[in-house]
Amino acid sequence: MNWTQIPLGPLQTNAYVLMNEKKEAVIFDPGGNGPEFIKWLNDQQISPIAILLTHAHFDHIGAVDEVREAFNCPVYIHEAEKDWLSDAAKNGSGRFLGNASITARAADEIIQEEKTIQLGSFSFDILYTPGHSPGSVSYYSATEGVVFSGDALFKQSIGRTDLPGGDHNLLLKSIHSKLLELPEETIVASGHGPVTTIGEEMDGNPFLSGF
Repeated sequence: MNWTQIPLGPLQTNAYVLMNEKKEAVIFDPGGNGPEFIKWLNDQQISPIAILLTHAHFDHIGAVDEVREAFNCPVYIHEAEKDWLSDAAKNGSGRFLGNASITARAADEIIQEEKTIQLGSFSFDILYTPGHSPGSVSYYSATEGVVFSGDALFKQSIGRTDLPGGDHNLLLKSIHSKLLELPEETIVASGHGPVTTIGEEMDGNPFLSGF
């Protein structure tokens, strides 16, 4: 399998396309630029089978409906944010974008617990990593050695917690108890910025000193 990082939307949020040899793919956080993103997927002859959302902030959901409709694939979200997709106040677009607010239809699949999910040939451990938002989850692929962490953990930084539902101490607990427990060579595919590894962040992330 291989994966591609594609910044999309008003905040250039990282979408990720994880693809197998049959060109079936799982899409993480399609944040915007729907027509261009769909064209790229079609040009590459990629067939998405699911959209996995790390959380429902507006910059991660802007192209959800367009991709879902283009490829008839289900959308997954944690139950704590199941009503955020359709609510501009909760997903933050009402606050930051005003009349240009972003919404999407309800998710097709609701994540209620940590578990392993199998989507075709793809397998992920769902890790509940709240703090940046109440329903933040990370998707860990042991076979690929990568965790799609959304806005929980970044290279040399962590997610902001000053938005509604944010909790700094809870985020640190999530990072410590879930993400830093992964093998140190695990690639961290973050919602913004470059990728990193668990080991690099354990050694040098200034927000994690003391862990």
